Amino acid sequence: MDYDHQKVTCPQGKVSAGWHGPYPTSSPTAARLIVARFTKSQCRPCPARTQCTTTADSARTVGFPPRELRDLQLRVRTEQQTPEWKTRYAVRSGVEGTVNEFAHGHGMRRCHYRGQGRAHIQHVLTATAVSIERLSGLPSAEEAPTPRRPTAFQNYLDQREIPRPKSWRTLGS
Repeated sequence: MDYDHQKVTCPQGKVSAGWHGPYPTSSPTAARLIVARFTKSQCRPCPARTQCTTTADSARTVGFPPRELRDLQLRVRTEQQTPEWKTRYAVRSGVEGTVNEFAHGHGMRRCHYRGQGRAHIQHVLTATAVSIERLSGLPSAEEAPTPRRPTAFQNYLDQREIPRPKSWRTLGS
C-alpha cells in the first residue's frame, strides 16, 4: 500500500486502478476504510486469480484502514511480541478464559428467566457454582480417584489373612 501515491500493488505486481474513501463501515464503532479497486482486465488473466478473489466479475477490491490506524496496528502488533507485553496480557488471558467458560460452558449467552432480578440471580448462582467447582479441586471424571488408605483395623485383618467383609453393616444379620 502506497499511501502517498494512493496505489495498492498486488502480489502479482498489478497496480490498483482506483483509491476511494475512507468510507464508514456498517458498524458505528468500527474504523473507516479506504477501498482500492483493480479492473477486470487486470484480474481476469491473472494466474493467481482463484487465490485472490471469488467475485462474479473477477475484479478484486481491497479494504484497509487509513495510514494512522495502519501504523498503529503495526506498532501494537510488534509490541505484542515482547515478553513484557505477554506478562501483562497473562492476567487478561485468565479473565477472558473465565468469560469464555461462562458463555460456552454454562450457557450464559442466553438468560433462562425474564426480568432483571431473576437474570441477576441466575448470574450470581452460576458464578457461585463455578467458584465452588474451582475451589473443590476434585479430579475430573476421566481420572480415577486415588484409593483411600486402609484403616488400622483393615491392616490388622490383612496381616492375619482374615477376609474382610464387603460391608460391615451386614455382620449382625
